[in-house]
Amino acid sequence: MPDKVRIALDAMGGDFGPSVVVPGAQISLDHHPGIEFMLFGDRALIEPLLDTRPQLKAASRIVHTDVAIAMDAKPSQALRQGRWKSSMSMAIDAVKRGEADLAVSAGNTGALMALAKFQLKTMAGIDRPAIAARWPTIRGHAIVLDLGASIGADAAHLVDLAVMGAAMARILFGRERPTVGLLNIGVEEVKGLDEVREAAQILRARNLPFLDYVGFVESDDIGRGVVDVVVTEGFAGNIALKAAEGTARQIEHLLRAAMSRSIWSKLGYLLARGAFRSLKASMDPRKANGGVFLGLNGIVIKSHGNTDAEGFANAVDVGYDMIRHDLLARIGETLTREGDNQLPPRLIGGSRS
Repeated sequence: MPDKVRIALDAMGGDFGPSVVVPGAQISLDHHPGIEFMLFGDRALIEPLLDTRPQLKAASRIVHTDVAIAMDAKPSQALRQGRWKSSMSMAIDAVKRGEADLAVSAGNTGALMALAKFQLKTMAGIDRPAIAARWPTIRGHAIVLDLGASIGADAAHLVDLAVMGAAMARILFGRERPTVGLLNIGVEEVKGLDEVREAAQILRARNLPFLDYVGFVESDDIGRGVVDVVVTEGFAGNIALKAAEGTARQIEHLLRAAMSRSIWSKLGYLLARGAFRSLKASMDPRKANGGVFLGLNGIVIKSHGNTDAEGFANAVDVGYDMIRHDLLARIGETLTREGDNQLPPRLIGGSRS
């Protein structure tokens, strides 16, 4: 890992822009003093926030731009109007030019994916990028992908996702042959969409040496941690993510209400508050913030648009970990070393059959 990790931030991205990005960067700098930041956005908004944080200011450089991608902009609009001159595009370009090791944005997901794919291109053998994230489970963590990079997937793309997710799991979890499951409406082989069942047939037939395909998993299996990698297309994956985050907030709200109903419940809370704090920390949606765009020639991290400073800091920390584990190079090595003789033709640069 380099002595200094250089991170390009889209300071204008998300629902709150610099008011969350700058304090989030400060929190991440407190975690990892070796970070250097490039903040892309409106200097007049960013500079006053840095002036109150001298440590962060010393580790940061502002690159001014008047252009920001709107949260409701279509990807085609982002490509036409924001390419090379928006805060989002310029942060990605810093990665392309080698000025930054990774880029982080809380901005429009579709625009970020479109710009990242256009500017960084996909890795050899990968047709479409995916958003992957570490998902807390009762056994630790799993990797779930795709969480919303694109809608719909054929069998070949689902196999792409399995390969990339397994490579990420090998790196982060130390598994020599991570277990992989395809998200489905049931575990029976006859259930599900044709594309999902076809992907299952491919994974079983290939018996790839760097992943252990175990079959279909259902949505409740994700939190139980039955596999290391859960593969799904982006529409279902994004719904699963938002449902899990909403459930975590609901449980927190219900527990708080229950603990304040009577003097006895308040006393019970005081006696068990350590356990409740641990539960709250383990279910905090901010800790799951930070999706990795897999399959690109560069590392881009997507933060939730409505996150707070702590959540944004977690997304930055995810990117820091990706650099620490040399994720990009090691995924590329996995695809090259294992793929040439083992993967379906399209996964090694061939055309879709």
